[in-house]
Amino acid sequence: MTRFRPSLTMISAVVGILLVTIVPCFVKNSYALVPLTFIAIFTIVVIGLNLLMGYAGQVSLGHAAFFAIGAYTSGILTTQYGFSPWLAMPAGMVLAGLVAFLVGMPCLRLHGHYLAMATLGFGMIIYILLMQWPDFTPMPFERLGALLHIPASLVWPTTGGASGLVDIPELAVGPFVFHENIQKFYLTWAFAILALLLCANIVNSRVGRALRAVHGSEAAAATLGVNIAAYKIQVFVLSAVLAALAGSLYAHVVNFVSPPTFNFIRSVDFVVMVVIGGMASIWGAVLGAGTIVLLGNWLQDVGAKYPRFAEFDLIIHSAILILVMIFMPAGIVCTVRDAVLRWLRGRTAAPTQTAPAHVEEVATK
Repeated sequence: MTRFRPSLTMISAVVGILLVTIVPCFVKNSYALVPLTFIAIFTIVVIGLNLLMGYAGQVSLGHAAFFAIGAYTSGILTTQYGFSPWLAMPAGMVLAGLVAFLVGMPCLRLHGHYLAMATLGFGMIIYILLMQWPDFTPMPFERLGALLHIPASLVWPTTGGASGLVDIPELAVGPFVFHENIQKFYLTWAFAILALLLCANIVNSRVGRALRAVHGSEAAAATLGVNIAAYKIQVFVLSAVLAALAGSLYAHVVNFVSPPTFNFIRSVDFVVMVVIGGMASIWGAVLGAGTIVLLGNWLQDVGAKYPRFAEFDLIIHSAILILVMIFMPAGIVCTVRDAVLRWLRGRTAAPTQTAPAHVEEVATK
């Protein structure tokens, strides 16, 4: 009979579930759970981006756009069309996946800085659309609404422009509504743990090995029969779908979305989270997201007391990224893991045996 041996993924998942379960027991103020909820939401984005950057080696500076697509799709469908949030969320994920496929087909032919600039341009386009989408209904859509005997707003949705969307409904299961902070905390972390398990299994599968081969050398991977274009598109679409899922959760947790939440700085924050946590560590996404979210909250608190200090927010973020890249280029998780492994190897290594004194005397004679 074979002996059951739990995998590292299973052990990590159990530890993560236990931590998520007991953390609220040590929090006296429920407001303290709000940043922890945001950590769960951003973790979902960073997991997908880590697959794209850390394993496939493709740089993206426009993932805030997919985050926005998920958030605005949920917001528009629920507030303007009366959809259930549970139907709006997969709709946003499907739309983000389709957009990622259309954008990824030409963009993923590029490499290095050119790919980064292309994804940056895509993110800026989405941001401008969210800001400048007209609140009025164009004449052709007004006529279409009159022809169908429905309000024109149903055929021409609005993003709310710079004001954003308000009164986005909260998630609910029957009569139970996820309204309290602790309820939103458990809900978002349930999605985050599922996303962690999904991507951990992908990394440890044949697909994960193919992605690492593409990252190492596309030419060598091609000679081994790896369909480079297909894998790059697939991981790009998957990362976009996860970002859209996080965006939908964000919209229903905060109940409000506006374009400044999805600007270029947000995309940079996602990349910083990946780098700090570790570009080849799925579980490092939690640490990377937690570091940036908690650091941002601390800077806001300090900026509230000392207004001039708030001007250095972006400088501090950039300095942290530079220090991590210099002293811990593999990220915090991978650096700590390698240090622990070296320490364990040093402890388990057999000590060198010295020859007895009389043997040394004979050898010298």
